[in-house]
Amino acid sequence: MNTSTPIKRLVLRLSLMVVVMFAFGFALVPIYDVMCRAFGINGKTAGQYEGEQTVDPSRQVRVQFLTTNNLNMVWEFYPKNDQLVTNPGAVNEMIFVAFNPSDQPMKAQAVPSISPAEAAQYFHKTECFCFTQQTLQPGERIEMPVRFIVDRNMPKEVKHLTLAYTLFDITAAR
Repeated sequence: MNTSTPIKRLVLRLSLMVVVMFAFGFALVPIYDVMCRAFGINGKTAGQYEGEQTVDPSRQVRVQFLTTNNLNMVWEFYPKNDQLVTNPGAVNEMIFVAFNPSDQPMKAQAVPSISPAEAAQYFHKTECFCFTQQTLQPGERIEMPVRFIVDRNMPKEVKHLTLAYTLFDITAAR
């Protein structure tokens, strides 16, 4: 009785599973991007913007601001206002406040996203605290500006944007 044939088949099947799982791991990023576009979630903002725009006074867009702390982030983190109404092409500023209530220096990084996702390409930050890591000493409070322009070329049916930041504790990553 030859038992090597079932073993060879098992090894072949397990090897095939490893290859399929490896390929699936590589496919996750494009699948995630497609799902985000399809469901309008987690719109990534572009990097720093340095272009110029003329203001479109005939349109108004409401921009809502949301903040979330990631797990184990103890800072207070919030915008000074929950929203503002702007005209496409106008330069805007919103101040975000961060406070470290702990008794240790901490370092943080804010990660932005825009909803709806299809509008993310029309939201241009000219200055943002999210471009750099923030270090706060115990009990320190800072005000951090984000300056942005809603592009005139944004589709006219988009009348409301949400800029959301998640704040991550990266102190241990030093």
